[in-house]
Amino acid sequence: MSSRPAASDPDSSKPRTFAVHGAVVSAQPLDPGLYVVSTPIGNLADVTLRALAILAAADTILAEDTRVTRRLLDHYAISTRTSAYHAHNEHAGAGPIVERLLRGEAIALVSDAGTPVVSDPGGGLIHAAIAEGIPVFAAPGASAALAALASSGLPAEPFFFEGFLPPKSAARRTRLNALVNVAATLVFYEAPHRVPETLDDLAAELGPRQACVARELTKLHEEIRRGDLLALAQQWREGAETRGEFVIVVAPPEAVAAASDEAVDDALRDALLTLSVKDAAAAVAARFALPRRDLYARALAMARGRP
Repeated sequence: MSSRPAASDPDSSKPRTFAVHGAVVSAQPLDPGLYVVSTPIGNLADVTLRALAILAAADTILAEDTRVTRRLLDHYAISTRTSAYHAHNEHAGAGPIVERLLRGEAIALVSDAGTPVVSDPGGGLIHAAIAEGIPVFAAPGASAALAALASSGLPAEPFFFEGFLPPKSAARRTRLNALVNVAATLVFYEAPHRVPETLDDLAAELGPRQACVARELTKLHEEIRRGDLLALAQQWREGAETRGEFVIVVAPPEAVAAASDEAVDDALRDALLTLSVKDAAAAVAARFALPRRDLYARALAMARGRP
């Protein structure tokens, strides 16, 4: 069994300490390796003591945006140097970092908020480190997806994390259609400027499922709205706030084995109040796991005034 190189200390002059509530804490030296460290998604108090100790003792911190990470480090009086590691330099930057790790450095990887790799850069570096036999350690902590799921009131087991949907509506609807029958609560991230149209597409493809829209979690202007997708989509069409970071949580499909024709027709009538014939048919088909073509014919007949 090969032995790991001794931990190096490229900058032995830097203080390996952090401060919490006015108390200065010494960070113990780290074993060589890559440390994947979760950071707060908003509230700076949502960081673990282990994460602070790792960030203080690391030789370097790889940050998605060094300015964002520096705010966290300054808050806890951590002087460790940072280096940019983001989506634009991830592929080219992995090689030199792996070389440093092989020389025995302890390097921390963080994203702007939450857990690295989860809809953030870092996966390529972790794979490269593992391929070279470099230890990879996780320091878990805040996650916007889990925070939204926990506060949504929707079933948490099982859940399916999709991350960001395609930015264009046609591709987004195609992807949502592939998720229609996933028997799990769905969790999405979304850019603020796309939230209204994404909610429209969710309502059209998944129907009036219960959902939760969480905005600015753990921050000063945190907002959580719950309701069915049709109602939530209407709220954002009418001008609900679109600034901030968003997580959308959607309930799994209903158990509909015994759904009656009357229940399906009632759902179609309700959907036609706000949706086109095509979208109403798609939404109700998703809700009751029925063929969209059959429901389109029924919806079209209703729209034309036939029973």
